Amino acid sequence: MQPQTRLTLAGQQTDSSYNSIVPPIYQCATFRFEDVGLTKGYDYSRSGNPTRRALEEVLADLEGGAGAVATTSGMAAVSTVLAMFDHGIHVICAHDCYGGTERLLSLLARQGKLEVSFVDLRDLQAAEAAIRPNTRIIWVETPSNPLLRIVDLDALCRFAKAHDLLVVVDNTFLSPLQQRPMDFGADIVVYSTTKYLNGHSDVIGGAVIVRTEELNEQLQFVANAHGTIAGPFDCWLVLRGLKTLPVRIRQHEHNAMAVARFLAQHPNVEQVFYPGLPSHEGHEIAARQQKGFGGMVSFRVKGGLEAVHHILRSTRVFTLAESLGGVESLIEHPATMSHASMRPEQREAAGITDNLIRLSVGIEATDDLIADLEQALAYEPATVAA
Repeated sequence: MQPQTRLTLAGQQTDSSYNSIVPPIYQCATFRFEDVGLTKGYDYSRSGNPTRRALEEVLADLEGGAGAVATTSGMAAVSTVLAMFDHGIHVICAHDCYGGTERLLSLLARQGKLEVSFVDLRDLQAAEAAIRPNTRIIWVETPSNPLLRIVDLDALCRFAKAHDLLVVVDNTFLSPLQQRPMDFGADIVVYSTTKYLNGHSDVIGGAVIVRTEELNEQLQFVANAHGTIAGPFDCWLVLRGLKTLPVRIRQHEHNAMAVARFLAQHPNVEQVFYPGLPSHEGHEIAARQQKGFGGMVSFRVKGGLEAVHHILRSTRVFTLAESLGGVESLIEHPATMSHASMRPEQREAAGITDNLIRLSVGIEATDDLIADLEQALAYEPATVAA
């Protein structure tokens, strides 16, 4: 069956007692044993829960992986992956990663628990130069947050395998419907399920999907040991959101393309970042490895920080808020919001300038989104800067 059909049917086989169409919420901490040493597959919800398992099976199936774990947040997913590896490993990470990922990796490096190098992973020569004897992981986002840079996953995974390294892909900006990193050889895929997979801004969650049974055994052990697993109700909310993911994604992308084209011709916009535009430097790679361009758009404005503040205060449909991937459109300033914890020199190296704005384009009427941005951008750069 096609993914759209599989998602519509997701979780329907969870309830063997009453055959409910909607998967039940097993909101329980513990399960009764059938006899000494004998259960029906579950004993304690940290180790396993039917509602969580339903979500994990759907995600593993969509990604083509051997197993998955649903976690309490996207950052819990990142932490769980890092906990799968021994003390003192070296991680090569995309230089333009999410601010929370950079914050955690830098913290662990300061604590002496791992080593990290931040590298532009579009440049495989730079990646090769960063390899050390203890390098174990290449961590990549494509599209990246917030500049939507595209990394050639096929080339990166072949490079990693040649150097006996594992590839971890944060696929949060897309979804398994738009990009399946394991098809190109990625070993681990990470999500903040808070975003597109849930899609309704009413849950905090994450997920880790692994390609092999060996990695799945490690993942399940670590998630149970660290207790980073998601609760039943949160998993149920993500399952519910997944059922409408295909139709939501289509509208997100339709609106994002319209917004990107509008911004690209606006006189107060300096530069637009959207892989769906032919002018985007990663457009051809994105078109080859993705089944869509997503709902995220970033742009630089003319007029400096004063212009940024004017726009952020002026929108009526776009809400000033962090996060992304919900049905509602959001606008944010990476330098002071989503990436504020990133060291200034790291932001500068990644190209996250003060005049950069990030949009999570929702599913509202396209014309309303364009009109909202048009009125917000109706300023004279010199006047605003003064």
